[in-house]
Amino acid sequence: MGFLSVLTMAQRLVAERAAPGATVVDATAGGGVDTLFLARTVGPGGRVYAFDVQEEALARTQKRLLEAGGAGGDGAGTGLAEVLLLHAGHEEMADRLPAEAHGRVSAIMFNLGYLPGGSGTGALDGDGPVITMPGTTLAALAAALRLLAPGGIATVVVYPGHQGGQDEASAVDDWISALPDETVQALLYRFPKRPGSPYLYALEKK
Repeated sequence: MGFLSVLTMAQRLVAERAAPGATVVDATAGGGVDTLFLARTVGPGGRVYAFDVQEEALARTQKRLLEAGGAGGDGAGTGLAEVLLLHAGHEEMADRLPAEAHGRVSAIMFNLGYLPGGSGTGALDGDGPVITMPGTTLAALAAALRLLAPGGIATVVVYPGHQGGQDEASAVDDWISALPDETVQALLYRFPKRPGSPYLYALEKK
């Protein structure tokens, strides 16, 4: 039967904590899989903020929402939450979310790495996919902890296998290891017999 994938485990952990009507964030919209999941999870009356630096990713996300019955709008009549697509880096989330949402966000999902099949300019050498980078990722994680409500969760899927991925993975590992136990509970879910495979952190704000 096998264990759950890291992506499925991330969604399960979020589904247990994000109630209908909640405010949630997809920090890395990508192809829109997590955005749609969040929109279904919090449903009508909820709100999803989805961030990506690539217009192509936001277009894919909007297409996925439209195909699911939403339009990236208020979600009325679709069973989906209101979704706001933001062409911005996830490190800007604290500035982009309204003040009344600070400290009240139920869940924030990160899926690091790069957009599969993307055509953006490379962040490493100008000749590859746009990848998430350690500096902006750590800034975004710090912002996420400020935005979360007590009991809220941030899930972080880390991809060490691509070029630049191990540097980011090491930075995330070190950052999470240094978090004080009295403010954050951390979970690590990974497959140790698969070196280089993705793994998941879940951070629950106390």
